[in-house]
Amino acid sequence: MSTPRLLLTACLIAAASPLSAQDPHMAKALRVLRTTPLIDGHNDLPWVIRNFKASPLDVEAYDLTKRTTGHTDIARLRAGLVGGQFWSVYIPGDVRDSGYAKIQLEQIDIAQRVFRKYPTVFQPVLTASGIRQAFANHKIGSLMGMEGGHAIENSLGALRAYYGMGVRYMTLTHNVTLDWADAANGEQLRGGLTKFGEEVVHEMNRLGMLVDLSHTSPSTMSDALTTSAAPVIWSHACARAVTDVPRNVPDSILRRVPKNGGVVMITFVPGFLSQKVADYGVLRRAKQIQLQSQFGADSAAARAEMATWDREHPPVKATLQDVADHIDHVRKVAGVNHVGIGSDFDGVDDLPVGLEDVSKYPSLFAELSRRGWSETDLRKLAGENVLRALTQAERMAAKLQKERRPSTKTIQQLDGRPRM
Repeated sequence: MSTPRLLLTACLIAAASPLSAQDPHMAKALRVLRTTPLIDGHNDLPWVIRNFKASPLDVEAYDLTKRTTGHTDIARLRAGLVGGQFWSVYIPGDVRDSGYAKIQLEQIDIAQRVFRKYPTVFQPVLTASGIRQAFANHKIGSLMGMEGGHAIENSLGALRAYYGMGVRYMTLTHNVTLDWADAANGEQLRGGLTKFGEEVVHEMNRLGMLVDLSHTSPSTMSDALTTSAAPVIWSHACARAVTDVPRNVPDSILRRVPKNGGVVMITFVPGFLSQKVADYGVLRRAKQIQLQSQFGADSAAARAEMATWDREHPPVKATLQDVADHIDHVRKVAGVNHVGIGSDFDGVDDLPVGLEDVSKYPSLFAELSRRGWSETDLRKLAGENVLRALTQAERMAAKLQKERRPSTKTIQQLDGRPRM
């Protein structure tokens, strides 16, 4: 028996422990996750491998058969009963190196090397049916998601090339406003999507690539919902009515999601989950700025003062219950058919208490069961909602490909803007 199969068997035995038998809610969570693929919308493992201090970009050195220094490895993925994963092939929006494309291709290469290194664990897939088949094979159906439209460098040809390499969603922006779309944390310069931005969405629909609205401004979210012929997703976001930060989704947008058929995949980023954590972060950043102004070039004095402040103001923590609150809110406003999970594991340094790594998903589902969630609704949250959205996007793509050719329009033609 292979090592991954042994790990799976061990995890299933552990899951059937007396502890789960004593807790009917955990028993329900495990029953759901053993029979429905848990599909996480966003895990940054490729970026962690890229920045692995001991051996950067080295998939062999970052050994997933052992406990890693990050949030993700094979044993913990199995313990968490992960059935499908969109692996983020993220690149920063403010770092160009010799061009965005070089870094983007390297990130895709890292993800693909991970899939090849562990073929009994990760099954590369391109479709919703592929995810279901991988789950039936006791493997983790693995897709790539590109985080940030800056990577296409204003080129629809580049967008198609990335799709051909296996990318199945693109986050329209990261934190930097583009020539064609406003980011939530960037300057509001475009009023949402420009004409070229709309063409990007049209071409993604034609390809069957999911439009991801995480990181985008509300105006960009609104324009994308108006423009897209297929369901959109938020691969990792939270509800703004619960935590008022720019990265979260306003209720006005959530109310439009059912008509589109999209899915908001709730993330585990503490600053998006908890208003107390968000407010603490604002306060701490303000103190840092004040000390930099006060001490100028004397960075040692500024660090010493900051250390004193930190001791006097211990950080607050988000919790698993905060995640459940956001899931409940999206369910209330958009409906149970439009909510999912998008952790951002390995993309953040801090995580909620109770959701410290990829092994902890069952605890979240047990908490929702305690709140009255049925097995049917838990299955929708786990993966059925995003599978439905992906299936609808695939069907729309098949229709659109019969109606129109690949777009050759340029940003200069549509917007008159200079290239990046």
